[in-house]
Amino acid sequence: MKMIPQRPQSSHEKAPATLAQAATQLRRGGMEDMDGTPRVTAAEFERGYRALQAREVGDAMYKTATFLVQHFWGQPSDMADGMGVLLLTWNQACYRYGSFDFALLEEALRANMAVIEELRPRNIGSLVETDERGIRRLFLAFLDALRIAEGKNKGRKSPVAVAKALHLLAPGFLPLWDEKIANAYGCRYNSKPDQKYVVFAYKMKGLARQLQEHVPADCGRTFLKLIDEYNYAKYTKGWI
Repeated sequence: MKMIPQRPQSSHEKAPATLAQAATQLRRGGMEDMDGTPRVTAAEFERGYRALQAREVGDAMYKTATFLVQHFWGQPSDMADGMGVLLLTWNQACYRYGSFDFALLEEALRANMAVIEELRPRNIGSLVETDERGIRRLFLAFLDALRIAEGKNKGRKSPVAVAKALHLLAPGFLPLWDEKIANAYGCRYNSKPDQKYVVFAYKMKGLARQLQEHVPADCGRTFLKLIDEYNYAKYTKGWI
């Protein structure tokens, strides 16, 4: 599915009042549903996630990190260690020459645990406008906590790492992305990444609504993880 570049907003156009409306305004030329989400057939969706599952072996790290976070839930120090299993492997391109500070991640977990507890059991279909501010605050807190703490790239921040961390904490509600996936959905995060992440979440809500009848019962992963596998196969790797 070829993505058409987003038309720049004129200075005379009225800006969207909410990020949900921003997601909707990204609708282009009949290729997308009314909520701005690209149309995906059940067959294409299945080809995507099966393409990744046939090629990638990183699922073991995801399962291990998911287990550790669940096992040590409520213990920020141990949760941070468990999350590091995934962050330092899946996001190796960012942390190759310097890690984040685990103490800062622990602090972010401790400070935001009440909000995280509320989000953890939810699914992406429940995303509403009143969630936007909390998600943005959470994103910015982890963006700071996960900055590189040492080496030649000290201080560099990774919106990709943040999405991975937030997904581990609320795997049915907070989506994964990378640069290619974000760009494909019109959510380039070089500026205001917290806002772009919320817009992206609305896009994933729309995609979930399209595909909710086509999720295999025994897939062993959340719906959002399955969607990420499709996105990764299509946009990151170009396998389909």
